[in-house]
Amino acid sequence: MEGGDVLSFLKPSAALIVFGGTFGATLISHPGAVIAKLPKMIGKTFFARAPRPTEVAKTLVALSERARREGLLALEEELPKIDNPLLRKGVMLVVDGTDPELVRNVLLSDISVRDRELEGEAGLLEAMGGFAPTMGIIGTVMGLVNVLSQMSDPTHLGEAIAVAFIATFYGVGSANLLWLPLGTKLKKQAEAGQLLDEMILEGLASIQSGENPRILQERLQPYLPREGKAKEAKEQESDAEAGRVREAQTA
Repeated sequence: MEGGDVLSFLKPSAALIVFGGTFGATLISHPGAVIAKLPKMIGKTFFARAPRPTEVAKTLVALSERARREGLLALEEELPKIDNPLLRKGVMLVVDGTDPELVRNVLLSDISVRDRELEGEAGLLEAMGGFAPTMGIIGTVMGLVNVLSQMSDPTHLGEAIAVAFIATFYGVGSANLLWLPLGTKLKKQAEAGQLLDEMILEGLASIQSGENPRILQERLQPYLPREGKAKEAKEQESDAEAGRVREAQTA
């Protein structure tokens, strides 16, 4: 818009210093096994399916209703339909007759391990966001040293200064437009997953204790997003109306 050339921002030497230095510092400060997951982490932030608490809540209520009708062993037939790994494992433990406290402890252990992995992944991206601006400054200093060494030839000073400042642009830009936002998004996904895990633990405890599905619905309400709560309330109202109609027809 200001008459500049986009191609003037493409400086391989500056990119090599900033991105090469960022990855080099990351390799030194983090285990190789974590760094090997970097492509998967980036893909997860863009393409991972967001948790849907409303769907999980419906599944928990349906499991509760069947358990009340046919017993806990009947839930084994529902296992192939359950996509959530934590919920599937919890239902398997419940069907096997595992003690409720042991079920909770086993699932909490799985949650803790997964949360530590996610924390490490987010920490890797945030560390890269911290290294990148520093590498940009290093690139700028190196460029300015080159500028000072060419003071005798003013015709190339402008280009040399531009290369020097492009390094800062790459460093600050990649940190604040790539690494730090990706790390933040990964943390947000982890927080949403933690809330879903809490809801699953609450639902499994209710199913195993034989609580009324209506009570379970109420206990799951705080975990649902606002639109999910409104939809759930509407469905409950429709169910109640259908029940009243059936009672009237019977009468």
